Amino acid sequence: MASNSKSEALKRLSYIEGHLSGIRKMLEEDKYCVDVLKQTYAVRRAIEKMEGVLLEGHLHSCVIEGIKTGREDQVLDELKDLYLLANK
Repeated sequence: MASNSKSEALKRLSYIEGHLSGIRKMLEEDKYCVDVLKQTYAVRRAIEKMEGVLLEGHLHSCVIEGIKTGREDQVLDELKDLYLLANK
């Protein structure tokens, strides 16, 4: 994985972890359900953004390398599997 993708993903993951901790605290303090749900939606969006960063890094590094080394079928199968997982 490209180092810039890795550092960006780790930064986003730290944000997500902090957000999850905040949601736990909100639940423990019996905060209003709608407020908690708004925070869970924010976490979901943050995870989707992190996935985008990881996928872009993968496409620009691992996929290209896999094709150059003759592993086209494996690379395409992996991408197909990711697509299917994302659309369940």
